[in-house]
Formats: sequence, C-alpha cells, structure tokens
Amino acid sequence: MGKFTLDMKKYAALGRAVSAESAVLLKNDHQVLPVKKGRRVSIFGRIQFNYYNSGTGSGGMVNTTYVTGILDALKAADVDIDWELTEVYKKWVHEHPFDQGRGWGQEPWSQPEMPISDEIVEAASRRSDMAIVIIGRTAGEDQDNKEEGGSYLLSDLEEQMLGKVCRYFKRTAVVLNVGNIIDMSWVGKYNPQSVLYVWQGGMEGGNGAADVLTGKVNPSGKLTDTIAGRIRDYPSTANFGGEKEAVYAEDIYVGYRYFETVAKDRVLYPFGFGLSYTRFSAATRFEEEKDRILLSVEVTNIGQYAGKEVIQIYAAAPQGRLGKPSRSLAAFDKTGLLQPGESQKLEFSVKKKELASYDDSGCTGYKACYVLEAGRYELYAGSDVRSAVPAGGFEVAETIVTERWQEVLAPVRPFDRLKPVPADTAVGLEMGEEAVPLRTINLQERIKANRPAEIPYKGNLGIRLEQVYDGSASLEAFISQLTEEDMACMVRGEGMCSPKVTPGTAAAFGGVTHRLQELGIPVGCCADGPSGIRMDCGTHAFSLPIGTAVAATFNIPLVEELFEMLGLELRKSHIDTLLGPGMNIHRNPLNGRNFEYFSEDPHLSGKMAAAQLRGMHRSGTTGTIKHFAANNQEFKRNDIDSIVSERALREIYMKGFEIAIKEGAAFLVMSTYGALNGLWTAGSYDLLTTVLRNEWGFDGIVMTDWWAKINDEGEQGRLDNTAAMIRGQNDVYMVVNDSLSNSGGDNTLEGLAAGVITRGELQRAAANILKALMRLPVMERFLGRLSQDDVTVTGQLEAGQNEALLSSFSEVGEKLILDVSAVNTDRGSEALFGLELSEQAEYTIAIKVRAVSFELAQLPLSIFINQHLIKVITINGSKGEWITNSFDFGPYKNKHAYMRLFFGQSGMELGEIKISLKDAAEQ
Repeated sequence: MGKFTLDMKKYAALGRAVSAESAVLLKNDHQVLPVKKGRRVSIFGRIQFNYYNSGTGSGGMVNTTYVTGILDALKAADVDIDWELTEVYKKWVHEHPFDQGRGWGQEPWSQPEMPISDEIVEAASRRSDMAIVIIGRTAGEDQDNKEEGGSYLLSDLEEQMLGKVCRYFKRTAVVLNVGNIIDMSWVGKYNPQSVLYVWQGGMEGGNGAADVLTGKVNPSGKLTDTIAGRIRDYPSTANFGGEKEAVYAEDIYVGYRYFETVAKDRVLYPFGFGLSYTRFSAATRFEEEKDRILLSVEVTNIGQYAGKEVIQIYAAAPQGRLGKPSRSLAAFDKTGLLQPGESQKLEFSVKKKELASYDDSGCTGYKACYVLEAGRYELYAGSDVRSAVPAGGFEVAETIVTERWQEVLAPVRPFDRLKPVPADTAVGLEMGEEAVPLRTINLQERIKANRPAEIPYKGNLGIRLEQVYDGSASLEAFISQLTEEDMACMVRGEGMCSPKVTPGTAAAFGGVTHRLQELGIPVGCCADGPSGIRMDCGTHAFSLPIGTAVAATFNIPLVEELFEMLGLELRKSHIDTLLGPGMNIHRNPLNGRNFEYFSEDPHLSGKMAAAQLRGMHRSGTTGTIKHFAANNQEFKRNDIDSIVSERALREIYMKGFEIAIKEGAAFLVMSTYGALNGLWTAGSYDLLTTVLRNEWGFDGIVMTDWWAKINDEGEQGRLDNTAAMIRGQNDVYMVVNDSLSNSGGDNTLEGLAAGVITRGELQRAAANILKALMRLPVMERFLGRLSQDDVTVTGQLEAGQNEALLSSFSEVGEKLILDVSAVNTDRGSEALFGLELSEQAEYTIAIKVRAVSFELAQLPLSIFINQHLIKVITINGSKGEWITNSFDFGPYKNKHAYMRLFFGQSGMELGEIKISLKDAAEQ
C-alpha cells in the first residue's frame, strides 16, 4: 500500500457532487422542477448529444475516459423520456455532426440547432407532460464572446425552438450547459416555467445536472456574476475588446459593485442569487468587538425538501471622500443538508480592517494607504446581494489608517474613472467621474535601490542540493557554485511536452541540463489545468467542473475535498504543479476564458482558490495561481495594455491573489501575456517584487505565460527580453525547446554583461526556483526516496478505449512515404500505421505539418511506436507554412512495429510522413 491512496470512485462522486451543488436555479414557477415521477419528458436541443464538459484551449484539453451527458444521465435515472423525439434529433445530429472548428481557439461558440416544426413540437406535447430544453455554449482561449446569436445571445434557431416549446408545453424547463453567463432577456420574452444553469460540469457533469433535475439533489448554487438586462449595461463593455489597450474606466465598480450602487433597475438576477426546491428562514445576531464584527446566523429549513442554503455577508462603507460601492462581499458560508424543520447556526467573523478602502490619490490625507473613513459601516446578511437585510453596524469617529504601503503600478496614461456622486433629482447616488491619479514615483530608482547583494562565485564546493534539502549545507553556499551559464539555463523552462518530465505536459523547469542535474537539481513538471490535467499525448485524466461552477457551489470544504483528489492524481502522474487555479476577475461576461475563472468578486475568487490549493497541498502537490494580474480579455491578449488605477488593482484585480497567497499558501504564480499600465507583467518589478513579495510575503516562483513578451519601459514587448524578466523577479521563462543551446535566443547573459541585470538578481531567481523545487514531490522522487507508485489507485473507473484503425502496413526499406491522405486530424483522433522493418537499425521519421491558426495556438501531435511515446510535436500557428520535424527511433529486435499518431487538438494539417534508415536520411 502506498503512502497516498487515490480512490477514483470517490473522485467521481466528488466531481458529481460539485457539479450538482453548482447548479443555479433562476426560476421555478409552479414547481415544475424537480421532474415528478411518472411524468414523461420531451428533451429538445442538440446539446443532449454534445454535452460541453469544459471549455477549450489549455484549460479544457483533458483526455477523459468518458463524459456523461445530460440525456444519458436522465436515462440512467429512469426518467420517462420521449424517445420518439430523441430519435428525430439523433438522426439529424448524425447528418449534421459536431463542428470542432479548425483548431486552437477556433471552435464555434455553439453548434447549429436543429430546426423544429410546429408539428414536431405539438406532437411531442401530446406525448409528454413537460419539456426540457438544453442550450449549450463552449468557451476558450484566444477569442472572446460576441454580442451576436450563437454566442452571448441566442441564435435564431434557438429562439424559434424556445418560442415553440414554450407555446405548446405548459411545463418547460430550460437548462444552460455553458461556461459563463449569457444574455437572459429571452426569459421574459418566452416565459419558461423553470431556468437552470448547470455550467460545464466535467466528466460527471451530466450526472450532476440529472441529480438536480430529478430532485436527488436540491439546487443550492448561487450566481457568481450579476446578470443584467443587456451586455451594454455592464460599465466595462464600452472599453472591452480593443486591439491595443483596455481602459478600466469603471474602476472598482465591477459587477454588483456598480449595479447595486447606481443601477439596480438594470439587473435581472443579482449576484449571489439562486433558488431552492425548499424555503429557508434566517435569524441574525450581531456583536461588535474592538477590531472585528461577529455575526451568528441561524438558518432553518421551513420548506418540504431537504436542502442547503448559502448565507452571504455584505458590507456598506460610508461614501466619504473616496466613494464606495453600496455593497461588498465580506464573508459567506454554506449550511449542511438541512431536513425540513432542521436548523443550523453559521458563525462569521469580519475584521474591521477588511472593510477598508485604498486611497491612491491622497484625498483622505493618507495616500497609498488603506483607510476606514469616518462614518457608519453597515453589515447585511442574506442569500444574495439584493435580498440581504441589515444585520447591524458600527461607527468610525475619524479616519483610521489600517495599512501603509507605497505607490505601485499607477497608470501613466490619463483617463477618467467612475465615482459615485449624490444624484441631482432624487435621494441616492449616480455615477460621476474623476481623473485617475498617475504615477509619481521613479521606478528605475526603486529597482536600483533594492537590488539584492551578490553571492561571490566560489566554484565547485562539492555541495549538492540534497545537502541543502537535508540541512547540512546552506542554500547560499550551493548557489555560490553556480556559473552564470548555469543560472541562465535554470531560468528557461522547457516544453511543451518535454521528454524530461511526464509525457504530454506543459513544461519542465529547474534542472533542465545535465550539468544542473549533476548538481542535484531535479526537473519539476507542470501540467495545464485548471479543470483537470492536460496531457497532450492522450493520457487519460479526470475532467473537473470549470471554475465558474466550482465557485457557484459557495462550498469551501467540498471544493477542498475535490482538489485533494486532483492533488493525488497529480502526484500519481509525477506532476508537481497544475497551472491553475485561474483567478482573473469576470470583468465582463464576454471574456472567452471566464469559464476557467471564478467570479466578478475578488473575495469569492480568493477563497475558492485558497480552498483548491489547500486541497492539493495535502498530497504535496500544488497549483500555480494565474494570470497575475488583470488578464481579462482574450482578444490580442499578448499585446493588450490594461490601463487600471492602483485602487482598482488593489481592491479588485489583485485582491483574490493576495487571499490565495495568505490563506492558501500559494508558492507558484504565473504572470500574464499582456501589459499593465505600460509594462508587460512578465517583467513588472512593482507587481512581482514590491507587491507580491515585499508586501504579501510570497516566497516562491513566478513563471511567465507560454511564449509571453517582456519589455523595458517605453519599448514594445519582446520574446527574448529575459533580462527585464529577471530584473522584475519573474523567475522562469516559459517555454523554450532547449535551455542549454538558448534556443529562444534570450538576452540573459547579454544583459548581465551589460549591467542591465546583476549577478545578484540572477542568483535571486535561481534561489526562488530551488526553494520551490525543494517543497515539491519531485525532490524526494529525484533522490530516490519515493517509490514510483507512492500513490495507490483504487476504484478504477471504467476506461474508454482510444481506438485507431490501421491505416496501412508497409515495409520500410531505405525510405518510405506513408499515405496520410485519409488521416483525420480532429482533436482526439488517432491514426495507426503498421511498419515492417527491413533491418534492426535506427530509423528517422520526418513529419511535415502546418496550421493556419493563432500564433499562441498549441497544437500537439503525439507519436507512439509499439505503445511507447517517442515524441510529442507541439506547433504554434504556422501561418500556412509547412514545418518538418525529424527524430530517430529504434533499433528494434522485432521485425514489426506499429506507429500510432494522437492529435490533441484540431487544426493541424498533415502533409507527409517519411520514414528512412537513419544513415539514408542523413545522405
């Protein structure tokens, strides 16, 4: 028995539980849901056959053993389904197959819906007692939603379907299998009796949805975003989607902070909203102490079904000179399963200093400080931001400074931001504007004044990292042995799909050269996430509910438990860190990557990220929180400059990261692709040193996003400017093909020679990397102190079989060109070639591929010989140019060999595969 046990049955049960608890019931007139026993159900919508378990891109490319859709799950739950209608859909879907798009970031947001006639719907209404309409959307990298049909809005065919179904059926429930909120104006137009968000629930998502639809689980999910009447009601929309810059003119007034302050009438469903099949009452007690507020909320189930309730605590600060939102989430908790008549008391403790606001202008007299301005502070308790009722308050006689910092990350480009002002015509507030404070500090002087001391180079002292790990040598002494070349190699991560770590994963980092490994430095492994482990070679992994769904549970212990399973799965696969959780704010509903992130609210985001990290840490593995910071748009994400006030950064866009570090002990962080106030984040000193390390106490690795740009102020971002990266204390550049040869052509050593960076700064990066490696399982694995199977797997899930049809069986002479004309290169497809080897010799395979795709696309092709992975080719968009990859295999004792190709993502075009005797290939 290993030290750790990964129970796959428990893993599946937890994934199913999170999926079910994430479901948000927005409407349920006449108790249409749950589906009553004996009622026949007609199911409309092609997504009954094409369930979206996740979005696309690096956050969704998990190869699963199975995905349970909603139709299959309802069938397994013995729901009486109108199979006559299902057969009509089944035939149509067969004739109109799922469109995967042309590759990375190019899958359509929705699939064409089947046109339905009045006759079909009317006949179904005579056979059935109710209808379930399933509408689906994907989500993903490199593209954003659009205000158009089939994306943020319903398509014409979806509208027609809803209109007809709602007209002929007295009971209609609409189920939304989506990654993020969509336009909901159609609810008032067609008036379905029930509306349920089930998000993208991972491989067990269909079962979770069916549990809620049938009443096995009472819905208890809550909205993590405000749903407004129109996309243009969100104040960020006016400045979303630009090619060069995104001006955060709405400032701290994101989501409900805006709507509850000045635009309540534009809200269809408020933040935190979600219905139940039962009803609850809540009684609140309020107590003020010197530095904190204690609230006790007794929740009682006064309905007829067992269920769970979420209590949310909101704070309202006085407007003062700074201006404040009318509500800010301060705490939340969820009850256990309460039977009818049962009660549970939830206890909350809110520190007064957590209600402080940041003064970036000095208008309170305390510039660069968090302050509690004088006035009355009210707290509210309830089940959503709108229905929360006053629980009590306290007075602040005069402004109190709670934290003193220094100006950081202020914008250099002038713009006006929103600020509440007294309304002219009525009691209340309206939005005015004020100029944003601009940078006043000299950043270069700050960097020079805080450069680390250099550790003198002492040559080989015979110290291996193992001795530092065991406490018999100091880290400083170990680093004194490292040459400049050693450290330049160490700050280069290798990938994608490096052979030095688990096949198909995102990157190798640390001991990426033989010299570094001889010094005892292990090679750490990271894999894409956050909704499961992405392994591009086709290795199966568990697909989890997406970030939006996880946050919608408002259930921290359940999330911790699920991610403990993920941590064990990482450890079993010899992966040290998952590239997640994703923590960026849902600044606007159109962001294509919102599905990976949690919420429009930083408090909820931070608490959920901390829960995930604590769960993974139980197995020794961890997550890499990303993307730090203000990565809230996919379009032109590697070039966009986010123009944000210091106050908005501190109160909204960095706050969740701060919580994850302080409460979740995060020690790996990923910076973003783009720029923040003129500086690409991968080299931003104030972001990565002044705030992250000096203010928050972070003591770990910062890595770039894959093929990110870095700049010196006033210049454009460049892929090779690692000198600026190291100076800013971003420790690892992700990724290059080969560290030792400097295949990326970076300027680390050039910058060192020119004095742009110091040896001390390079040593600081090396120290950060080494300290993190010694906290990860790879260290003991490298030292041989862990068995290869220190995680025992039990309750193995039934695996689906990846099947590849034999395309050919050909004799390899000196040269052979395989026929690839019939090979399907769609995501998840495989091709199998039989090879008859003429000699026991080494052979060379040359594969010609190309892709018309985005430059940051990640299109993997895995090549197996006799079930052994020998190579993973990952290409980016090649702008239509052919790329040839050559590699060797063999010699083999057997005459026959099978070559299997696995395509991890659509969009790669296969031109030619040539197999040659190695010597013949070199001629």
